[in-house]
Amino acid sequence: PDQPHAMHARSVILLGFLAGASAFLSGPAPVAFGRTGRMALSQKLHMSTVPKVPYDGAAVTGPSGPTVPGDGDLDFLEAKPYWDQSGVTVNVAKQKNPHIGKIVSVQRMVGPNAPGETCNIIIDHDGKLPYWEGQSYGVIPPGIDPKRNKPYGVRLYSIASTRYGDDKTGKTTTLCVRRATYWCPELKADDPAKKGVCSNYLCDSKPGDEVKLTGPSGKVMLMPEDDVTQTYIMVATGTGIAPFRSFLRRLFGEANPAQKNFQGLAWLFLGVANKDALLYDEEFQVYLRQNPDKMRLDYALSREGPLNKKGGKMYIQDKVEEYADEVFDALDKGAHIYFCGLKGMMPGIQDMLKDVCKAKGLDFEEYLEGIKKKGQWHVEVY
Repeated sequence: PDQPHAMHARSVILLGFLAGASAFLSGPAPVAFGRTGRMALSQKLHMSTVPKVPYDGAAVTGPSGPTVPGDGDLDFLEAKPYWDQSGVTVNVAKQKNPHIGKIVSVQRMVGPNAPGETCNIIIDHDGKLPYWEGQSYGVIPPGIDPKRNKPYGVRLYSIASTRYGDDKTGKTTTLCVRRATYWCPELKADDPAKKGVCSNYLCDSKPGDEVKLTGPSGKVMLMPEDDVTQTYIMVATGTGIAPFRSFLRRLFGEANPAQKNFQGLAWLFLGVANKDALLYDEEFQVYLRQNPDKMRLDYALSREGPLNKKGGKMYIQDKVEEYADEVFDALDKGAHIYFCGLKGMMPGIQDMLKDVCKAKGLDFEEYLEGIKKKGQWHVEVY
């Protein structure tokens, strides 16, 4: 009963842009979209395996380590049919009446040479805050905001686990949090007075600590699972990997209906500073080995990778421009394009798209308005 109807092959391009600028390593040759393109990609991957980036970071273990579907079904949190999003809930818990969750574990997940610290944080919500892949939780840090002399407000974090949680109980969630610090040029050290309140609160938390949660929030980043031939292209920098990690775990790491029916392609680009800063690499490598015809993985290391065509560091817009023909072709065929992260990333992206439109003889504003009207343009920046 949950087998979705066959729809025309279409593509979904998801771009997650978060803290820091990153460069992308040169990937395999461009591929076409759709069933024929997917077949060519499958053959290409079998012929030459995507090179593995040596990983010197800190592997995430326990329930957050690599997981495989296994036997049996994992479907107790599915809609009927499973792709029906009409029942997706938002704001079950609000700031005035937050849900009290408990920290299960906090684990550093980057190596010693990574810039900054990023933690994998599991929180027990006791099944009281159900969510879908692509949604976010709000966290309310304790204390008074000295600027407003009022309690701190909600900080939003994209969820990095599937609705079942990394332990598959349906009672936990996982956040991928980078500790926000401020380097003071006068002190020549981090200034503790200007550190990120909520990120440091979460990264410093201990198992058993209570945490105030709100949400879930957002419907912009939900996966359109009604077409099992869907192609997902996910581009993330840093902790922008969070929602896409939940996508890949749902598609390849659990015995849920989406995993059982998926016949499409999940293509992930992840940009970080160096190999020590890679996030969830050990997990993604497992999925890639087990699903060579359904997954593609390209890493970008801005401080260790090649330069862009102008001789500078390869930023996100530069890499997207390399695949501009495929991106525009996919949009012409009904693809959805998603942007998530710092709003400061968007000007470079839009400037690049304007240049591509000009080269193609298209009016950018008119083109953008067209795909917006068709519901193909999704932006969630802050």
